[in-house]
Amino acid sequence: MSGPSKPSVTDEVWTDERVKSFLALPGVGADGADFTELLKAYRGMRASDFERFLRFFIEAGRDVYATDHRGRTIWSIMEKHRPGAEFLAVKETVCGE
Repeated sequence: MSGPSKPSVTDEVWTDERVKSFLALPGVGADGADFTELLKAYRGMRASDFERFLRFFIEAGRDVYATDHRGRTIWSIMEKHRPGAEFLAVKETVCGE
């Protein structure tokens, strides 16, 4: 959360190890680990870091179309968010779709 007491940090260094740490997140509630990891990465990373994460995610054999308990993919959620367009472009680059 950003605000006067907690300024936004946009120049953080995301090492490969830090990016890969998102591959070890447990599922939340009825949502599986694959969906949770994609969601947390989307919420916590810049698009350039998300691109690296997505490559590691696919290399690990994970499901890029994992759904939450309501049947939504991360991509359908991104379509509804203005900042999601940059992340959807990453998907097109990495997945060829």
